[in-house]
Amino acid sequence: MISSKRKPSKKIILYVSLTLALLVMTLMIYKVDVTEYAIVTQFGNPVSIIDKPGLRIKLPDPIQSVQRLDKRVQVYQTTSIELLTLDKKSVSLDYYGTWKIVDPILYLKTVKDRIGAEARIMDVFSSSLGVQLGKYNLEQLVNIDEEKLALDTMLKETVDYAKERAFEYGIEVVDTQIRVLNFPDANKQSVYDRMSAEREQMAQKYRSEGSEEAAKIRADAEKEQQLILAEAYKQTQQIKGEGDAEAIRIYGEAFQKDPNFYEFIRTLETYEKTIDGNTTLILPSTAEILKYLSGAKN
Repeated sequence: MISSKRKPSKKIILYVSLTLALLVMTLMIYKVDVTEYAIVTQFGNPVSIIDKPGLRIKLPDPIQSVQRLDKRVQVYQTTSIELLTLDKKSVSLDYYGTWKIVDPILYLKTVKDRIGAEARIMDVFSSSLGVQLGKYNLEQLVNIDEEKLALDTMLKETVDYAKERAFEYGIEVVDTQIRVLNFPDANKQSVYDRMSAEREQMAQKYRSEGSEEAAKIRADAEKEQQLILAEAYKQTQQIKGEGDAEAIRIYGEAFQKDPNFYEFIRTLETYEKTIDGNTTLILPSTAEILKYLSGAKN
């Protein structure tokens, strides 16, 4: 029995060849994005850095491999930390910092990945804030008077100091900002009590000044009142004196014209003022005041 072996068709050979070629191309060709660094390593050692976007060729794995690092600005945000100011005031800070990779090779050698980088960044930012915060009093960081406020200057010095320390990791510190500046929870109540006492002292001062000013105003008003009343009394006495003088003058003229009639009128006025239904007079019959009464009786 004779067996015959069929030779592979040209299509199969072409298909296999293309598959192998694609596999080799997949292992050798890689793409670099605009947002990343591509570090080509040969047996684990970096040999080139690609920071331009496009397609690149390398030797197939495991001879050469590609590690990718984000070249964009990264944001690091931490929980609260407690630091001391120059005047020994304990404050709690929530802050964030921005950074980016500027030396990918040094970055890989020192921190390896983002987790390691953020651990170093935390040390850099915390120590930088601690050093710079210790140069300023609390009133220079929190104040309604802009001339006394130095927070922006402190943050700029923090960034400069952090840049020097972060450069050894292949990292550039871009900026840092404080989200919350507060007192530690353990100190808040005492601070609130002190603030309340200070405000109460200020309120008491304002009340005292207000009472003093009110007393001054009342004294001035009373003085003005006395002056007005004195002037009014002076005018009334003057008018009264002029009236009495005019009455005396009229009485004098009346007396000169008819003394007996004047005397009669004056006596009647005396009767009117001194005698009523309940009046009892005990006088001698020769009393001058009774002469008109006795005459009327007769």
